[in-house]
Amino acid sequence: MHTLHEHQGHLGWNRATPPALSIAPGDRVEFHPLDASGGQITARSTLADLARLDFAKVNPVVGPVFIDGAEPGDAVKATLLSFAPSGWGWTANIPGFGLLADQFREPALHVWSYAADARTPAMFGPGGRVPLKPFCGTIGLAPAAPGSHSIVPPRRVGGNMDIRDLCAGTELYLPVEVGGALFSVGDTHAAQGDGEVCGTAIESPMSLSIRFEIVKDAKLAFPRFVTTGPVSRHLDERGYDVTIGIGPDLMQCARDAVSGMIDLIAARHHMNPVDAYMLCSVCADLRISEIVDQPNWVASLYFPRIVFD
Repeated sequence: MHTLHEHQGHLGWNRATPPALSIAPGDRVEFHPLDASGGQITARSTLADLARLDFAKVNPVVGPVFIDGAEPGDAVKATLLSFAPSGWGWTANIPGFGLLADQFREPALHVWSYAADARTPAMFGPGGRVPLKPFCGTIGLAPAAPGSHSIVPPRRVGGNMDIRDLCAGTELYLPVEVGGALFSVGDTHAAQGDGEVCGTAIESPMSLSIRFEIVKDAKLAFPRFVTTGPVSRHLDERGYDVTIGIGPDLMQCARDAVSGMIDLIAARHHMNPVDAYMLCSVCADLRISEIVDQPNWVASLYFPRIVFD
């Protein structure tokens, strides 16, 4: 087992970044990344700290890890062995960011406290209880294109994909573009809904352990992964409330579905709309329900009833 700590990282993808660690296929690495704010938001933060957020320090990752024998055309198989959550996290509405940025222009911050074993739902507002599922939001390899590239958008070698099922037990396959692969990881979350609609999940620092292998000549066009079992069992015990958006613009369909759920939650639970927006981001799943019956498409937002039941 190798270990990399928060100071052994970087803020942009770059094939020229010197490796923080070199390993052989079959080795395991324990990573200790910062949260997505780069440590700027803490368990004691207030809205004033959010206003001072320096975006140049956002989304740091730990690495890169040079994997001996990995060559362009291969794939790195990263088996996510375990996560050790910290017991706290944060969710924010950041002005100018998120699916409904034009509707929610003012900043908002919720700091979470939860059991570090992540087995107990985290409390939110009056009566909300969010089941937890620790995972890493940003996980990927260095791109072949020279120079520095932002970590914020995902790309074909992975990165900031924010897929909530990249949790313990999942096997992730990433296409290699440069020698040694140059793997990095960060942006750990305690919970997130599919879509991460407000732009943040339960952003939570935690350590994670990964085993690395190489699949030679895999020729992957994009990442793929394998789960070890059901992916929504922790949410579906009480069913879902579902709101729908329909129209010729799929992005607008998504916006309408999310807006409808915000209105429903705010009215039903007497919640501030921005709080309902953040809650949807951490536990509701945005889905494409229909994309063949042109000219109109259908997007749906599934909100788990277990959160309030």
